[in-house]
Amino acid sequence: MNHQRPQKKTTIYDLAELAGTSASAVSAVLNGNWKKRRISSQLADKITKIAEEQGYAVNMQASLLRRDKSRIIGMLVPKYDNRYFGSIVETFEIMARERGLFPIITCTLRNPELEVEAARTMLSYQVEWLISTGATDPDRITDLCLAGGARSLNLDLPGSKATSIISDNFSGARELTRRTLLNLQRKKGALLPLLFIGGRGTDHNTAERIRGFRAAHQDLGVTIEEHHILACGYAPEKAADALNALVTSEGRVPAGLFVNSTISLEGVMRWLKSSPVGVNSQPVIGCFDWDPFVALMGHEIEMARQDVAGMLKAVFDIIETGDSGARKLIEIQPIFA
Repeated sequence: MNHQRPQKKTTIYDLAELAGTSASAVSAVLNGNWKKRRISSQLADKITKIAEEQGYAVNMQASLLRRDKSRIIGMLVPKYDNRYFGSIVETFEIMARERGLFPIITCTLRNPELEVEAARTMLSYQVEWLISTGATDPDRITDLCLAGGARSLNLDLPGSKATSIISDNFSGARELTRRTLLNLQRKKGALLPLLFIGGRGTDHNTAERIRGFRAAHQDLGVTIEEHHILACGYAPEKAADALNALVTSEGRVPAGLFVNSTISLEGVMRWLKSSPVGVNSQPVIGCFDWDPFVALMGHEIEMARQDVAGMLKAVFDIIETGDSGARKLIEIQPIFA
């Protein structure tokens, strides 16, 4: 039998010989320290090209032991299943690479144990910064980062131990509610209270949106029906079940709805399209989230678009200045069309 011998791995000494330079110069280029060594950009480009041609891969963990900074930045994200979090991930990667950072991102499914496991794994790779996006327990992640010598920021949901960058949920919800109430007035000829549906009342964002929802009704002199605030969770089926239970109890579909996210909106629209009661109704809807496909649903839906680029610019402004010492809350205004 013919046994194919494994191909010998390329070493930095092989690359040095091909480039006509020293192994230490090759190592400096591959580890990103060539400027400190005053190696020319021409030689650095030559070594990089030869390494790519030879299929040489840097042993990152061994390399990190020899470097002061990893240039690695991590992000925990709770879900990939809507445009908002998808946009955060994509924009984060682009902005990190523009700054010469290597982004690592993992989805934790809103599971606190997965968040901790992911944070510990990223710290083992010496991430310089870890961004907790929508984490269930951001303070626990901050504690892990402090113990591991990394710095942390919170995105989307705030914590108390690190700077947090979030949407201005109160002002955004107040304006979205105002717009939806006025849309309802134009359609029905009267100011009528809205139904609030979706989200968890125990998390900061939902609580602030409910506060803004209440404030807008008060601004316009509209009395809220307290049992019409349904913080039933984010899952589509929970929104559909909560709406179905309310309509079954009252025998009518509310004239107007404030929906807390596009995930909840999916459940609301599913119920409206499938229920014998809902299929003939056309409630006025406002949604605290944005997706361009909503325009194709056949309803005139007012949307508050969270400013992902603005939030991440604030994140990278802090990273570039290294100013993470003073804990603060940075709120970014949502965008209305």
